[in-house]
Amino acid sequence: MNWLIHFHLFAAIAWIGGSIFMFVLGVTLLDKAKQKSVYPHIGPIFGYFELVSLAVLLGSGLVMIYNNKLLELLLSGDNSVVVELLAEKLILVAALIVMTVIHLFIAFRTNKRERTAIENFFSRGSSLFIFFINLFVLHYAIIIRSMLS
Repeated sequence: MNWLIHFHLFAAIAWIGGSIFMFVLGVTLLDKAKQKSVYPHIGPIFGYFELVSLAVLLGSGLVMIYNNKLLELLLSGDNSVVVELLAEKLILVAALIVMTVIHLFIAFRTNKRERTAIENFFSRGSSLFIFFINLFVLHYAIIIRSMLS
């Protein structure tokens, strides 16, 4: 199933690239009027695109873990570096999923209206968290892949 890594990589490129694009857009688009005209159009399209990317990432990642017998290693208490790195990566992925759910819930719920201060705080906070954790997950993926090659 070597082809599965290609789906995983493509989805990772889409997920992380989209995250970087939205981060840059959020940082550079400071005019509130422009934000109100751009985000209601881009947000939902981007949200659905990212959900598909995340689903492909999770699905392909789980299948690769299963096919490479890494699940047994994760559950066995093996203390090898690869297993520890994979466990740490999966913890970050779980946190990423939680933050993505929070962010998308707020984003879709408030797409046609002004956000409250608390919604704004959690939306921006989860978005920032997603951006930085993506970079750490990518780092772990590169290290693990290089160790398995």
